[in-house]
Amino acid sequence: MGLLTTILAWPLVVPVRGLIWLGELFQDQIEMETRNPASVRRHLEEIEAAREAGEISEEEQNRAVERVLQLMTATTRR
Repeated sequence: MGLLTTILAWPLVVPVRGLIWLGELFQDQIEMETRNPASVRRHLEEIEAAREAGEISEEEQNRAVERVLQLMTATTRR
C-alpha cells in the first residue's frame, strides 16, 4: 500500500518540494546579500549621497541607516 500511495502522490509531492527548495534558495540569497559587507557599505553610501543631495532629511537618513544595520545584524529564523 505504501508504494501505491507514493506513486499516486508523486505528482503532488515533487512540485511542492521543488517550491520549498526554491523558497529556501531565495531566502539564503537574500540573507547573504543583506549581510555582505560590500552591499551594506553600498547601501550606506547611497543613503549618504541622498542626504547630501537634499533628497532625504537627516531624520530619514538616520532611520534608513538604522534599518540597514538591523537587516545586517538580524538573526536567521531557521
